[in-house]
Amino acid sequence: MDFIKSQRGTLTITIKSIILACLFFTISVQAQAADTIKVGVLHSLSGTMAISETSLSDVALMAIEEINDKGGVLGKKLEPVVVDPASDWPYLQRKPVS
Repeated sequence: MDFIKSQRGTLTITIKSIILACLFFTISVQAQAADTIKVGVLHSLSGTMAISETSLSDVALMAIEEINDKGGVLGKKLEPVVVDPASDWPYLQRKPVS
């Protein structure tokens, strides 16, 4: 019985690894096809959470700038896409991904 449980655990890990590898491959192919790689910066710049999230947005933008100065990722520049959810959590649930 322990052998079967062990095999199920191994199978689950294998399936998860395959799914993760496919996801990374898809992202890699998409990154190679585009001239830039878009990076979402989704921190509130207004509203009640702005006091703590504005600095997070600044750090993300600084990191993107530093990465671009060093040649980007896979030879592509990162393009920040800044969205201000204005501390409105349902807004991000309704926001279509583009």
